[in-house]
Amino acid sequence: MQKAITSTRFFLLLCCTLFGLTTAQLLAQSAGGIRGVIKGDDGAPLAYATVFIKQLNTGAASDAQGRYEVALAPGHYDVLFHFLGYETSSRTIDINGQYIDLNITLKTQALVLQSVTVRANKEDPAYTIMRKAIAKARYHTQQVDSFSARVYIKGKGKLKDYPWLAKKALEKEGITKDRLFITESVSEISYKRPNKFKEKVIAVYKQGNAQASPNAYIFGSLYEPEIAETVSPLSPKSFTYYRFEYLGSFKERGYEISKIKVTPRSKGDNVFEGIIFIVEDYWSIHSVDLKTTKLGINFDVKQIYSPIDEKAWMPVSQQFVVGGSVFGFDFEGQYLATVKDYKVFLNPALRNEITVVDDKLHKEEAKQIEKKYTKKNQNIEQRLAAGQEVSRKELNQMLKEYEKEEQKQQKEPDVVSETEYKVDSLAFKKDSTFWTEIRPAPLEVEEQRGYKKADSLGLIEKKKEEGDTLKKRGKRGFQVWDIITGDNYRLGKHSDFVIHTPYGGFNTVEGVNLIYRLGYVHRWVKRDSLHPERRARTSRLEISPVIRYSFAREKAIGLLRADFRNRNTRLTVEGGRYVQQYNSEIPIHHFVNTFTTLLMERNLMKIYERDFVDLRWRQQFNDRYTLTTQWSWMKRRELFNNNNYVLINYKKEAYTANAPVSNELASTAFPEHSAFLGSVLLEARPWLKYSVRDGRKERINESSPVFSLEYRKGFHNVLGSDVNYDMVDVGVRYGFKTGVVGRLDFNLHGGKFLNNDKMYFMDYKHFMGNRTPFMTTSLVGSYRLMDYYQYSTKDEYFTANVHYHFRKFLATRIPKLRMFGIRENVFVNYLKTPASQDYMEAGYSLDGILRIFRLEAAASFVQGNYQSYGFRIGIASNISVNFGD
Repeated sequence: MQKAITSTRFFLLLCCTLFGLTTAQLLAQSAGGIRGVIKGDDGAPLAYATVFIKQLNTGAASDAQGRYEVALAPGHYDVLFHFLGYETSSRTIDINGQYIDLNITLKTQALVLQSVTVRANKEDPAYTIMRKAIAKARYHTQQVDSFSARVYIKGKGKLKDYPWLAKKALEKEGITKDRLFITESVSEISYKRPNKFKEKVIAVYKQGNAQASPNAYIFGSLYEPEIAETVSPLSPKSFTYYRFEYLGSFKERGYEISKIKVTPRSKGDNVFEGIIFIVEDYWSIHSVDLKTTKLGINFDVKQIYSPIDEKAWMPVSQQFVVGGSVFGFDFEGQYLATVKDYKVFLNPALRNEITVVDDKLHKEEAKQIEKKYTKKNQNIEQRLAAGQEVSRKELNQMLKEYEKEEQKQQKEPDVVSETEYKVDSLAFKKDSTFWTEIRPAPLEVEEQRGYKKADSLGLIEKKKEEGDTLKKRGKRGFQVWDIITGDNYRLGKHSDFVIHTPYGGFNTVEGVNLIYRLGYVHRWVKRDSLHPERRARTSRLEISPVIRYSFAREKAIGLLRADFRNRNTRLTVEGGRYVQQYNSEIPIHHFVNTFTTLLMERNLMKIYERDFVDLRWRQQFNDRYTLTTQWSWMKRRELFNNNNYVLINYKKEAYTANAPVSNELASTAFPEHSAFLGSVLLEARPWLKYSVRDGRKERINESSPVFSLEYRKGFHNVLGSDVNYDMVDVGVRYGFKTGVVGRLDFNLHGGKFLNNDKMYFMDYKHFMGNRTPFMTTSLVGSYRLMDYYQYSTKDEYFTANVHYHFRKFLATRIPKLRMFGIRENVFVNYLKTPASQDYMEAGYSLDGILRIFRLEAAASFVQGNYQSYGFRIGIASNISVNFGD
């Protein structure tokens, strides 16, 4: 019996092929074959129509003018010609060592409506079709036990427009509006259930870079609930996001194919719109013509499937059109993939076809089926192998149990995916004859011009690089202005000397300060001799002296840091005399403090000076458990304001003293003293999942919450230490998706000082407050309006930070805002200490403004009573920026 299936993992390998620029060698060249033009019944050529050779399980495609050419060895072949919206045409041919001219005219597809009357109180027939297809989706992902194939992919793109300010720089690089960038590749790919993929790169022809890519959509499968955060029409939740409309059915090679219109209930990013064709009875995908958008970039996806060896429906041709405009750069790209030489093996446990009964439409029949097989007491494998009738609900439960049991039997059940990627040493050395023979259609005139342009520019660039190399040999490395601008100097194959660009700021203690940092970096690179294609393991040592000069104090201070790190270990030793904020986690960035001090007359950053030696060691025992310990000896002294300069004096107010204000401590002043401190932090990710790439195991960070246990101690009378306290902290943080693009993040911490006999204010437990207009700290784990030190404590505490990211909430109900990449968030922050009076914040933010910024509004409450409000500006949550000091 025909098996209707496609492999979820096929798209992952296809993506690696396209954007990792992978390839594989095609069949041996033949002297004969077929060629011609494919047209519609109106005489117009059909661009990128699919040509499928049944005996070879091979797909090809026509070019933009409908031309195609397929090389074939002598023999007898059945050839199928597909194009969405047209009837499939088949031809039987005999090849005798010569090319046969075979022009094809496809007829417009005639649809026949089912004999169903759709009344106002009756649902559309599309819904029962989609319910069965959705129920069967998980089945399709499991039915193929293994497959192998060869893939040819061509991608091309160009800039259609760009800002005039960028014109000169782009043209210098050879990028003009008329230049076409092209990538071609051929790959051998294979898949072994449940999660093992292999890819061997045979040939790559690349000129230029793609302007945008559809790889995130190729990574997944429409049988999965989501593809690149886009809801699949076959997702179990699809009825929440889509409306479906039955447009009719047609016959193709004995199969009944239903055409279903997919319409999002709410337009915007991350939902599809278009047509999906479903094979009746098998409930597999026949073809799709779908569109979606992501951050204003449009993706058009067309896929053609075909039954392989009467076993499984697999994609044989795919077309992607990508286009959009980002910051004035208007671009478009087209990608065409054809697959040949399929070899498919079915999962022995799922060889027989299962008939799905729609329990919503046929409730009694579904109940009877469930009762019937409950009495027989068959196990999961027996039911699946039997190939009999099941209800939607029952099939879903059976497949869940089947996958769970199979996962337990794996050698490494926590490994989600395993991929192997190899590149042939001759992959980039294939000549033009090779590419001419393996292309499914000759290059178009524009593509030929693109290659010629790229080749000529490449030759110029090569000569330029050779000239630059000669110049560099005779050039003295250090230039005087490097002292101001900074630079990097190569001392050897694995060593560098770095002059960092000087920076500084202003605060009321130091006035203007200047920070100057140098660095020596050495790397040890270890490669796997048995697997040279694998990523090298690198260890790194950096030695950095840092000098800080205060103009108001007329004093220079500094430190020396040595930092060694490899994959699992990081050891840092530093010492000297330097200034530090009372909260060592740096709640206010020095640039932000400079802004608020000079322009807003608010000297928020409070610092003290210390002579110190710090030792920090971080050891990752395995991917689940990490230990971090820090030991510090220091002599601490109080600092005072030395400068009252203001750039704009509009408030006529004096600066506050360089002393934090706390509800628990009447005065935070302190005498000079010594302190010896130690801390141990253990982090655990108990349910961590992994992916394996080329034999290297890598963790999937968000697959498990992170639990933490920390113990801190101030040692009394050790090395002259004048502190004595013990503190323990327990925490958990996690972020996970809720629906499409919805995301919930939380960070909870609770702690208590077991002993607080002798403490100074910097030893208190501090929290990440913020009194500036800017957000530079973590979205989940910091407060928006709270004072930096008002609620610091030496007693017990509890913090909760919760952040939720919406796809659609208030403003984003307007589709255009969603199309511009605007997102909405809400957040709640809570703090409980003996003096905090149940401090709480609630806020709302617009995220992704101009794709870069985030605007927040927040209100604070004490004991449930309104206290204050404020606005904050930050970087969009999807952009990672390190604001470290």
